[in-house]
Amino acid sequence: MRFISIYIKSKESKMEQTSPIQALLQQRTLLQLEYYTEKEAFRKLTEQIGMRRKVKRGDAWFPLRIGKSFYNSLNQKSIEVFRTSDEEIDHNFEFGRPVMFFQVKNHSGEISSHASSHQNAASSSQGAMSSSQNAASSSQGAASSSSASNPKSIKYFSFTGTVSYVDGDRMVINVPDSVSLLDLQTEEPIGVQLSFDETSYKLMFEALDRTMKAKNNRLAYLRDLFYSHQKAGRFSFEPMKFPWLNPTQERAVNEVLWAKDVAIVHGPPGTGKTTTLVEAINETLMRESQVLVCAQSNMAVDWISEKLVDRGINVLRIGNPTRVNDKMLGFTYERRFESHPDYPQLWAIRKAIRELRSNRKKGSESFHQKMDRLRSRAAEIEIRINAELFGEARVIACTLVGSAHRLLEGMKFGTLFIDEAAQALEAACWIPMRRASRVILAGDHCQLPPTVKSIAALRAGLGKTLMERIAENKPEVVTLLKIQYRMNEEIMRFSSDWFYGGQVESAPQIKYRSILDYDHPISWIDTSNEENQITIEGEDAPEDSASTSSSSAANQNSDLNFKEQFVGESFGRINKAEAELTLLTLAEYFTKIGKQRVLGDSIDVGIISPYRAQVQYLKKLIKKYEFFKPYRRLISVNTVDGFQGQERDVILISLVRSNDEGQIGFLKDLRRMNVAMTRARMKLIILGNKDTMTKHPFYKKLWEYVEGLNNDE
Repeated sequence: MRFISIYIKSKESKMEQTSPIQALLQQRTLLQLEYYTEKEAFRKLTEQIGMRRKVKRGDAWFPLRIGKSFYNSLNQKSIEVFRTSDEEIDHNFEFGRPVMFFQVKNHSGEISSHASSHQNAASSSQGAMSSSQNAASSSQGAASSSSASNPKSIKYFSFTGTVSYVDGDRMVINVPDSVSLLDLQTEEPIGVQLSFDETSYKLMFEALDRTMKAKNNRLAYLRDLFYSHQKAGRFSFEPMKFPWLNPTQERAVNEVLWAKDVAIVHGPPGTGKTTTLVEAINETLMRESQVLVCAQSNMAVDWISEKLVDRGINVLRIGNPTRVNDKMLGFTYERRFESHPDYPQLWAIRKAIRELRSNRKKGSESFHQKMDRLRSRAAEIEIRINAELFGEARVIACTLVGSAHRLLEGMKFGTLFIDEAAQALEAACWIPMRRASRVILAGDHCQLPPTVKSIAALRAGLGKTLMERIAENKPEVVTLLKIQYRMNEEIMRFSSDWFYGGQVESAPQIKYRSILDYDHPISWIDTSNEENQITIEGEDAPEDSASTSSSSAANQNSDLNFKEQFVGESFGRINKAEAELTLLTLAEYFTKIGKQRVLGDSIDVGIISPYRAQVQYLKKLIKKYEFFKPYRRLISVNTVDGFQGQERDVILISLVRSNDEGQIGFLKDLRRMNVAMTRARMKLIILGNKDTMTKHPFYKKLWEYVEGLNNDE
């Protein structure tokens, strides 16, 4: 026993002495495990599901209408495609993701399983980082070879495209120069599907390798600083006054300005993290000519960029956002490039180059001289345009992965701001770090974490973010924002007590905000209790099957009707009776408020469920029931991840899980529940089986909290 004790102490001592290089090497190993896990999961998923299920998952569009082809401002050949069916399905296409075109031979409604296997071969045969095109070619050959015996087969085109822009049912895809629009215009239906994304992993591996090899430079210094208890450097000057900010926001901005190396802004829900960050960026720009602002997702980048633009700051957005609004579209690099006065001249030269290349066989002996002259002139104009665009911009905004864009090659920044840093893998944060002298991180590790699919990698520490690591080693660089401006006090209190040590308080002006007088801001409808299974009566009640089906469910044994169903790994679980009850609950609440007031005041509603199957079923029901027709523009339905960073007047949460064993799956990740609960401004309604959920201590405490509020008259 004494030997074992000594061994454990020795092991702990070695762990404490782990060097930054060793720690990063471990991160690389775990990232490699995550890479292989995700790739294998992608392959298996492709093998198990057919094209129809891929379309329903949002991983494919089929059939397509091919639009025009053109060269974008970066001189990349692009093809426009339009989705012609299943428009209501949320999709997973976004900027930068690789895609493959396919053609269904002799299509007659359903794709055969044999054809689907060729599709699987196309996806699964994609090798390591640079082999996706070869995989597409091999799968194309396989599909073609069997088409004679199988009249319903899939043929993959021998090129890989990249999503450039997505807006609704329109998508722009960058393709190799050799691709002809005529190749895609056939009698057989054409589709496009996501391919496995190697790019992000490649850049993260490169970033980790670069960081580990760094010596005698700023990157090496930051690496060693973040992995040690060494005190971070600080400037010393009198604090700035910001009367329009609250005390904790003011302190956070000053801490950012004082930081020589690193600072962290910890922003719980509704505490004005974005407002604080915008102020910090604005003040930093008083001292620096330009800063780099990054985030994990395009949505987060767009959000912070919008706020900076509203502040009058010149933002240059690198990388097209997935669903960019008109305001931000004007600030993207491509749009600004195309709007430059010299661009028409550049476009004319590029056109001349393409024409000269296509007519090369007929050309004169001076072909190479003409080509070199045109290319030199084009490069000169492009350099001049880029110099002006980047010279005028005060903020360069992009995703963490987007910071590796060729346009930023060689650029250095005094300060790097990383928003939503608690959602980013550590490896991703190191991608832009090489360009900066100091780093400011903002986020909340008590909300959504990074997505890690490998359980082994997660348990070994891959889910631990750089923000968490720095906060542990250097708590003095963390500033917690403590006043929230979103929620009624009773909605906020449980989250504050459980996740933030009771430090978050409500601003006086929103402390008692509500929609109805004498209404409880938070309630839990127990689906295991027949008394809580409501029906709706009155003038405004739904006159369709919604009330009928749920009414009958209420009069039957709840154990038979309010049980979860497993519908596959992709979609998770569904509880149809609970979905019906969720909408009846909302209809009842709308009836209490009154139709005129709901529409007149634009009282918006969010319906959240942790499972995609439940989300899709709820969306179908809302479209089905006439009662909700006037309110549809006010109702959003999505997963927890889809509501990150958003808020609504009313939030309903359908927990779905209902079983005798008390199994709640990934609802055990309490950070997701924290996000869901803190989206509501004035009314939060939770629907779920109390007997199932309260077997977990968090939900037991939550149930007791809600019951205490509702019984306290």
